[in-house]
Amino acid sequence: MTAANNPFAQVLEARLGQKLASHSAPLGEMTIEVLPENWIAVARTLRDDPALRFDVIVDVCGIDYLGHGDTEWDTSDVSSEGFSRGVEGAGPGRFRWEDRPRPPHIPRRFAVVVHLLSLEHNRRLRVRAFCMDDELPSVPSLIGVWPGVDWFEREAFDLYGIVFEGHPDLRRILTDYGFVGHAFRKDFPLIGNVEVRYDPDKRRVVYEPVSIEPRVLVPRTIRDDSRYEQAAAERKAGK
Repeated sequence: MTAANNPFAQVLEARLGQKLASHSAPLGEMTIEVLPENWIAVARTLRDDPALRFDVIVDVCGIDYLGHGDTEWDTSDVSSEGFSRGVEGAGPGRFRWEDRPRPPHIPRRFAVVVHLLSLEHNRRLRVRAFCMDDELPSVPSLIGVWPGVDWFEREAFDLYGIVFEGHPDLRRILTDYGFVGHAFRKDFPLIGNVEVRYDPDKRRVVYEPVSIEPRVLVPRTIRDDSRYEQAAAERKAGK
C-alpha cells in the first residue's frame, strides 16, 4: 500500500515532515526510517502528538547488516542429485578469529530499531535509524522519552556495541565482566573466543582458547516463502 492510499502513512508524513527519511509497509507493518540527528525529536513527536500517541515502547534492538543478502549455499559446483552440505561457509562468524575477513567499508552497517505501540489508536510502528559510523556506532539514548528503554539499550550495547549517547548507566547486562567483543555482531566467531571450564586441580574456573574447529552444518541461504506470494496473489484477485 502506497502513501497515497495509506491514511497512517499520510499522518506520519504530515506530523514528521522532513524528519521522516522514508517509510514502507511490507506485509502491512509500517516501518519508518529517520536520521540519528532526528532520533529524539521524532520520538517525542510520536509519543506526544494526539494523532500518534505511541506511549508504549515494546522493544529496542540492534541490527548488524554485515553480509546481509549474501548466501553460502553452493549451487554451481554440485551434482545433479542435490545441493552439497559440505560447503565451507565464508559468511560472517564462520571463520577463525585471527583469519577473520576485513571487508571493504559497508555503508551504514549498524542500525537501531524501536518497536512502538499506541494504546489509544491501537497501532504499532517500527522506527529505524542507521548509525553513521561503523567503527563506533551510536545514536542518542531514548531514556528521556521512554524511561523503560534503560535495559533494552544496555542489551543492544552489550551484544552489538552500539553506544547510546546520554544513557546514564551504559554497561554490559548479559555477558561476563571480562567478555571481549560483542556476540551478536556478524563478524563475531560462532564458536566464540574462549572456553570456560572448572579446573579441579586449580579449584577454580579457567579461561582457555577455543579448542574446537569451526565448521558449517547448514550454510546460509536465501529462500522466498511461496506462502507470501500466494497470499499476495489471492489479495490481488480479490479472494
